[in-house]
Amino acid sequence: YRNLIGKGLRCLLDVPRTEAYRNEHHSLGWLSSQPLGEKIPSLQISSVGQTSHHLPAWNIEINRSFHTSPSLQAAPVPLFWIIVKPAQKLFAIILGRSIRNWWKALPPNKRELIKESARKNKWKILLGVSSLGVVFVMFYFTHLEETPITGRARLLVFGKEHFRELSQMEYDMWMEQFKNQMLPETDARYQVVERVVRHLSESNKDIPQVSALKWVIHVVDEPGVNAFVLPNGQVFVFTGLLDAVSDIHQLSFILGHEIAHAVLEHAVKKASLVHFLDFLSLIFLTMIWAICPRDSLAIVGQWIQSKLQEFMFDRPYSRTLEAEADKVGLHFAAKACVDVRASSVFWQQMELAESIQGQPKVPEWLSTHPSHENRAERLERLIPEALKIRESCNCPSLSGPDPRLIFRLNMQHLLELSKGREAPNSTKQDPSKPKLDFPHT
Repeated sequence: YRNLIGKGLRCLLDVPRTEAYRNEHHSLGWLSSQPLGEKIPSLQISSVGQTSHHLPAWNIEINRSFHTSPSLQAAPVPLFWIIVKPAQKLFAIILGRSIRNWWKALPPNKRELIKESARKNKWKILLGVSSLGVVFVMFYFTHLEETPITGRARLLVFGKEHFRELSQMEYDMWMEQFKNQMLPETDARYQVVERVVRHLSESNKDIPQVSALKWVIHVVDEPGVNAFVLPNGQVFVFTGLLDAVSDIHQLSFILGHEIAHAVLEHAVKKASLVHFLDFLSLIFLTMIWAICPRDSLAIVGQWIQSKLQEFMFDRPYSRTLEAEADKVGLHFAAKACVDVRASSVFWQQMELAESIQGQPKVPEWLSTHPSHENRAERLERLIPEALKIRESCNCPSLSGPDPRLIFRLNMQHLLELSKGREAPNSTKQDPSKPKLDFPHT
């Protein structure tokens, strides 16, 4: 990595309802590709008066599976809902259980009278239930808004001002947790992240949601491979991520993905959907406790209902938001003249590292994030479009080898090494912390 700054042209891509324009700016020379035949250097960061820090390109040490924007960080639930939600569930359980006990205490003749009355008024009951359903449908469609940039319809229940306050509260919480691990602004690793975020925001400032936020950088000295951005523009990057990326292009894509989460207001969308579904689930929860003859069966029914909601709605929606952030983040990176081909390589590296570690593969439907393999495949399909965006922005041509080809060659090299490696040599390495050491050729 070299801090080379040269003059160039940057194009701000046309986006819906915004006027594109071009202006001369300082492009980052370190976004250029390496020529074929040269050894691609490790990410080496240096600053004046400071010892250089080396972030090895292929020395990946993973403590846990990497998922950008963990659901707890990316989608904070409004504070009042955190307090009210358990009380509402408790009320639904008490109400359902009371209805069941009341029904059991009724004499047989009164039960028959109630059943007969229900049969006679079945159309009135059906009309009442239908009216309740219409109310929910009307509420849903009257609270739909258009997602910035993508134009996709989204459910928005909470006001954005509430989330600004909660974002500040969450920011204070993270700052308290990591107060002894924050890198100073003079640290070279901090400067790299700050330079990348600034370049991404400058290259996409034609988008009102990007220019409206003040992006504040926080680099945490933590081995976890992670990064997230709060809705108010507070960027948190762990040093474990800097160790995991092979080059500045991969880091730019990951940070573009995180910025996309904040710009697309995914926190508000996720919390709104959870709120709406939880409110609907109160009706089913009351019915479960009213119908089930015993408390033990009601508890099982409640658990099944919660799991069905989680795996049929919550987690698929989270994966949809991740895929949307991947696409928009890739466009952000393309407009910043990043080599977008490196985006899919990062997830292939993560897939390979987890395989070598022997971590079990979790089915995608059980996760809040797409699998590394599917994520890489989806990005492969988006790369041609991103390359066109990059070309339309008058970015320098990609003169070096395709990083996807480099990764395939490294894979072949790894297989050859594994076949020729003797068993005693392989036992010297700690199996709990495998490292990949590939020559970039």
